[in-house]
Amino acid sequence: MNTPAPPITRDHDVAFNGHRLFAREWLPQPANTQPPIILLHDSLGSTELWREFPEALCAATGRRIIAYDRLGFGKSDTYPGAIDLNFVVTEWSGGLSAVLAALQVEDFILFGHSVGGDMSVIAAAMLARCKGLITESAQAFAEDVTLDGVRRARTLFDDPVQMRRLKKYHGEKAPWVVSSWIDSWLSPAFADWTLAPWLAKVTCPVLALHGDADEYGSRKHPEMIGALAAGPSQILIVPNCGHVPHREQPRAVLQAVGHFLA
Repeated sequence: MNTPAPPITRDHDVAFNGHRLFAREWLPQPANTQPPIILLHDSLGSTELWREFPEALCAATGRRIIAYDRLGFGKSDTYPGAIDLNFVVTEWSGGLSAVLAALQVEDFILFGHSVGGDMSVIAAAMLARCKGLITESAQAFAEDVTLDGVRRARTLFDDPVQMRRLKKYHGEKAPWVVSSWIDSWLSPAFADWTLAPWLAKVTCPVLALHGDADEYGSRKHPEMIGALAAGPSQILIVPNCGHVPHREQPRAVLQAVGHFLA
Protein backbone atom coordinates (compact mmCIF):
# COMPACT_ATOMS: atom_id res chain seq x y z
CA MET A 1 0.00 0.00 0.00
CA ASN A 2 1.33 3.44 -0.93
CA THR A 3 2.26 5.76 1.94
CA PRO A 4 0.45 9.13 1.68
CA ALA A 5 2.66 12.06 0.79
CA PRO A 6 3.44 14.44 3.67
CA PRO A 7 1.20 17.50 3.95
CA ILE A 8 2.10 20.69 2.10
CA THR A 9 2.61 23.62 4.48
CA ARG A 10 1.77 27.19 3.51
CA ASP A 11 2.11 30.41 5.51
CA HIS A 12 -0.14 33.43 5.11
CA ASP A 13 -0.33 37.05 6.21
CA VAL A 14 -3.95 37.99 6.96
CA ALA A 15 -5.11 41.61 7.13
CA PHE A 16 -7.18 42.40 10.22
CA ASN A 17 -8.28 45.89 11.31
CA GLY A 18 -5.11 47.52 10.05
CA HIS A 19 -2.91 44.81 11.53
CA ARG A 20 -1.37 41.56 10.27
CA LEU A 21 -2.18 38.09 11.54
CA PHE A 22 0.05 35.09 10.84
CA ALA A 23 -1.67 31.90 9.67
CA ARG A 24 -0.40 28.50 8.56
CA GLU A 25 -2.18 25.65 6.80
CA TRP A 26 -1.33 22.00 6.32
CA LEU A 27 -2.73 20.54 3.10
CA PRO A 28 -3.21 16.77 2.78
CA GLN A 29 -1.98 14.90 -0.27
CA PRO A 30 -4.14 14.04 -2.05
CA ALA A 31 -6.43 16.95 -1.29
CA ASN A 32 -10.07 16.46 -0.29
CA THR A 33 -13.14 18.63 0.07
CA GLN A 34 -14.07 17.78 3.67
CA PRO A 35 -14.43 20.78 6.00
CA PRO A 36 -10.99 21.81 7.34
CA ILE A 37 -10.09 21.82 11.03
CA ILE A 38 -9.32 25.25 12.49
CA LEU A 39 -7.03 25.30 15.53
CA LEU A 40 -7.39 28.02 18.19
CA HIS A 41 -4.46 28.26 20.57
CA ASP A 42 -4.35 28.72 24.35
CA SER A 43 -3.52 31.82 26.43
CA LEU A 44 0.25 31.51 26.00
CA GLY A 45 0.10 29.70 22.67
CA SER A 46 0.87 30.31 19.01
CA THR A 47 0.96 28.40 15.75
CA GLU A 48 4.54 27.27 16.46
CA LEU A 49 3.58 26.02 19.93
CA TRP A 50 1.18 23.48 18.42
CA ARG A 51 4.49 21.88 17.34
CA GLU A 52 4.05 18.63 15.40
CA PHE A 53 0.35 18.19 16.23
CA PRO A 54 -1.17 19.95 13.18
CA GLU A 55 0.83 17.81 10.75
CA ALA A 56 -0.10 14.66 12.68
CA LEU A 57 -3.76 15.74 12.70
CA CYS A 58 -3.63 16.37 8.95
CA ALA A 59 -2.15 12.93 8.35
CA ALA A 60 -4.61 11.18 10.69
CA THR A 61 -7.77 12.84 9.36
CA GLY A 62 -6.84 13.58 5.74
CA ARG A 63 -8.20 17.09 6.26
CA ARG A 64 -6.81 20.55 5.70
CA ILE A 65 -5.61 22.03 9.01
CA ILE A 66 -5.41 25.78 9.68
CA ALA A 67 -3.85 27.53 12.67
CA TYR A 68 -3.26 31.22 13.29
CA ASP A 69 -1.70 33.51 15.87
CA ARG A 70 -4.21 35.83 17.52
CA LEU A 71 -3.34 39.52 17.48
CA GLY A 72 -0.54 40.10 20.01
CA PHE A 73 0.71 36.48 19.86
CA GLY A 74 3.42 34.60 17.99
CA LYS A 75 4.21 36.06 14.58
CA SER A 76 1.15 38.31 14.44
CA ASP A 77 1.37 42.05 15.02
CA THR A 78 1.49 43.62 18.47
CA TYR A 79 -1.86 44.17 20.19
CA PRO A 80 -2.53 47.91 20.62
CA GLY A 81 -2.60 48.41 24.40
CA ALA A 82 -4.15 46.25 27.11
CA ILE A 83 -6.31 43.35 26.00
CA ASP A 84 -10.08 43.87 26.11
CA LEU A 85 -11.59 41.66 28.83
CA ASN A 86 -14.26 40.72 26.30
CA PHE A 87 -11.60 39.09 24.08
CA VAL A 88 -12.98 35.56 24.49
CA VAL A 89 -16.40 36.61 23.21
CA THR A 90 -15.21 38.74 20.29
CA GLU A 91 -12.61 36.45 18.64
CA TRP A 92 -15.20 34.73 16.44
CA SER A 93 -16.10 38.01 14.73
CA GLY A 94 -12.52 39.31 14.79
CA GLY A 95 -9.39 37.34 14.01
CA LEU A 96 -11.15 34.05 13.32
CA SER A 97 -13.54 35.54 10.78
CA ALA A 98 -10.65 37.39 9.09
CA VAL A 99 -8.71 34.13 8.69
CA LEU A 100 -11.75 32.22 7.41
CA ALA A 101 -12.36 34.90 4.78
CA ALA A 102 -8.72 35.24 3.71
CA LEU A 103 -8.25 31.47 3.31
CA GLN A 104 -11.65 31.09 1.61
CA VAL A 105 -13.05 28.64 4.17
CA GLU A 106 -16.72 27.72 3.91
CA ASP A 107 -17.80 24.98 6.36
CA PHE A 108 -15.28 24.01 9.05
CA ILE A 109 -14.55 22.09 12.25
CA LEU A 110 -13.19 23.94 15.29
CA PHE A 111 -10.53 22.55 17.65
CA GLY A 112 -9.70 24.89 20.52
CA HIS A 113 -7.24 24.38 23.36
CA SER A 114 -7.85 25.98 26.79
CA VAL A 115 -9.11 29.55 26.22
CA GLY A 116 -9.07 28.69 22.51
CA GLY A 117 -11.67 26.07 23.40
CA ASP A 118 -13.80 28.77 25.02
CA MET A 119 -13.48 30.90 21.88
CA SER A 120 -14.42 27.87 19.80
CA VAL A 121 -17.62 27.33 21.79
CA ILE A 122 -18.71 30.91 21.15
CA ALA A 123 -17.75 30.72 17.48
CA ALA A 124 -19.73 27.49 17.10
CA ALA A 125 -22.72 29.20 18.70
CA MET A 126 -22.50 32.16 16.34
CA LEU A 127 -21.44 30.59 13.03
CA ALA A 128 -23.74 28.02 11.43
CA ARG A 129 -20.88 27.04 9.11
CA CYS A 130 -19.23 25.29 12.09
CA LYS A 131 -20.07 21.63 11.53
CA GLY A 132 -18.26 20.21 14.55
CA LEU A 133 -16.65 21.46 17.77
CA ILE A 134 -13.74 19.90 19.66
CA THR A 135 -12.76 21.51 22.95
CA GLU A 136 -9.55 20.50 24.70
CA SER A 137 -8.96 21.55 28.32
CA ALA A 138 -11.50 24.36 27.94
CA GLN A 139 -12.60 26.26 31.04
CA ALA A 140 -16.37 26.61 31.16
CA PHE A 141 -16.38 28.92 34.20
CA ALA A 142 -13.96 30.60 36.61
CA GLU A 143 -13.22 27.64 38.90
CA ASP A 144 -11.01 28.01 41.98
CA VAL A 145 -8.70 25.32 40.55
CA THR A 146 -8.24 27.45 37.43
CA LEU A 147 -7.53 30.63 39.35
CA ASP A 148 -5.07 28.86 41.67
CA GLY A 149 -3.22 27.55 38.62
CA VAL A 150 -3.01 31.06 37.17
CA ARG A 151 -1.64 32.40 40.46
CA ARG A 152 1.06 29.72 40.45
CA ALA A 153 1.93 30.63 36.88
CA ARG A 154 2.34 34.28 37.89
CA THR A 155 5.11 33.21 40.27
CA LEU A 156 6.63 30.94 37.61
CA PHE A 157 6.97 33.75 35.09
CA ASP A 158 8.73 35.96 37.60
CA ASP A 159 11.68 33.74 36.68
CA PRO A 160 13.58 35.42 33.78
CA VAL A 161 14.47 31.99 32.40
CA GLN A 162 10.80 31.16 31.85
CA MET A 163 10.18 34.51 30.18
CA ARG A 164 13.15 33.98 27.85
CA ARG A 165 11.70 30.62 26.81
CA LEU A 166 8.40 32.26 25.96
CA LYS A 167 10.18 34.95 23.94
CA LYS A 168 11.29 32.22 21.52
CA TYR A 169 7.68 32.14 20.32
CA HIS A 170 6.36 35.64 21.01
CA GLY A 171 9.46 37.83 20.84
CA GLU A 172 9.22 41.07 22.78
CA LYS A 173 5.46 40.57 23.06
CA ALA A 174 6.02 37.81 25.65
CA PRO A 175 5.49 39.97 28.78
CA TRP A 176 2.24 41.27 27.29
CA VAL A 177 1.12 37.69 26.55
CA VAL A 178 1.71 36.62 30.15
CA SER A 179 0.11 39.74 31.61
CA SER A 180 -2.96 39.41 29.38
CA TRP A 181 -3.54 35.85 30.54
CA ILE A 182 -2.98 36.41 34.25
CA ASP A 183 -4.61 39.83 34.58
CA SER A 184 -7.71 38.71 32.68
CA TRP A 185 -8.40 35.58 34.70
CA LEU A 186 -7.67 37.25 38.04
CA SER A 187 -9.76 40.33 37.27
CA PRO A 188 -12.89 40.68 39.45
CA ALA A 189 -14.81 41.25 36.21
CA PHE A 190 -14.03 37.66 35.23
CA ALA A 191 -15.30 36.10 38.46
CA ASP A 192 -18.81 35.35 37.14
CA TRP A 193 -17.73 34.42 33.62
CA THR A 194 -19.35 31.28 32.18
CA LEU A 195 -19.84 29.54 28.84
CA ALA A 196 -23.38 28.48 29.77
CA PRO A 197 -25.33 30.99 27.62
CA TRP A 198 -23.22 30.14 24.58
CA LEU A 199 -23.39 26.38 25.00
CA ALA A 200 -27.17 26.55 24.78
CA LYS A 201 -26.73 27.85 21.21
CA VAL A 202 -24.25 25.19 20.04
CA THR A 203 -26.19 22.79 17.84
CA CYS A 204 -23.32 21.05 16.01
CA PRO A 205 -21.77 17.83 17.41
CA VAL A 206 -19.34 18.42 20.30
CA LEU A 207 -16.36 16.46 21.61
CA ALA A 208 -15.03 17.71 24.97
CA LEU A 209 -11.52 16.43 25.79
CA HIS A 210 -9.96 16.91 29.22
CA GLY A 211 -6.96 15.46 31.05
CA ASP A 212 -7.67 13.61 34.28
CA ALA A 213 -4.86 15.56 35.99
CA ASP A 214 -5.46 18.97 34.39
CA GLU A 215 -3.83 21.52 36.66
CA TYR A 216 -6.07 24.34 35.38
CA GLY A 217 -9.49 22.78 35.77
CA SER A 218 -11.44 19.80 37.06
CA ARG A 219 -13.67 17.48 35.02
CA LYS A 220 -16.57 19.79 35.89
CA HIS A 221 -15.64 21.76 32.77
CA PRO A 222 -16.09 19.04 30.12
CA GLU A 223 -19.12 17.77 32.03
CA MET A 224 -20.70 21.22 31.83
CA ILE A 225 -19.85 21.51 28.13
CA GLY A 226 -21.35 18.08 27.42
CA ALA A 227 -24.46 18.70 29.51
CA LEU A 228 -25.32 22.19 28.25
CA ALA A 229 -24.46 21.92 24.55
CA ALA A 230 -27.68 21.89 22.54
CA GLY A 231 -26.34 19.42 19.98
CA PRO A 232 -25.08 15.85 20.43
CA SER A 233 -22.03 15.71 22.70
CA GLN A 234 -19.30 13.33 23.77
CA ILE A 235 -16.89 13.65 26.72
CA LEU A 236 -13.48 12.02 26.93
CA ILE A 237 -11.37 12.21 30.08
CA VAL A 238 -7.83 11.42 28.91
CA PRO A 239 -5.95 9.30 31.49
CA ASN A 240 -2.49 10.19 32.79
CA CYS A 241 -2.80 13.65 31.31
CA GLY A 242 -2.57 17.28 32.34
CA HIS A 243 -3.57 20.49 30.59
CA VAL A 244 -2.11 19.75 27.14
CA PRO A 245 -3.53 16.41 25.92
CA HIS A 246 -2.42 16.91 22.30
CA ARG A 247 1.19 17.04 23.53
CA GLU A 248 1.01 14.67 26.50
CA GLN A 249 -1.23 11.98 24.96
CA PRO A 250 -1.26 12.71 21.22
CA ARG A 251 -2.22 9.19 20.16
CA ALA A 252 -5.33 9.22 22.36
CA VAL A 253 -6.32 12.67 21.08
CA LEU A 254 -5.84 11.76 17.41
CA GLN A 255 -7.82 8.56 17.87
CA ALA A 256 -10.65 10.40 19.63
CA VAL A 257 -10.79 13.08 16.94
CA GLY A 258 -10.82 10.43 14.21
CA HIS A 259 -13.75 8.61 15.79
CA PHE A 260 -15.61 11.87 16.34
CA LEU A 261 -15.20 12.99 12.72
CA ALA A 262 -16.24 9.59 11.44
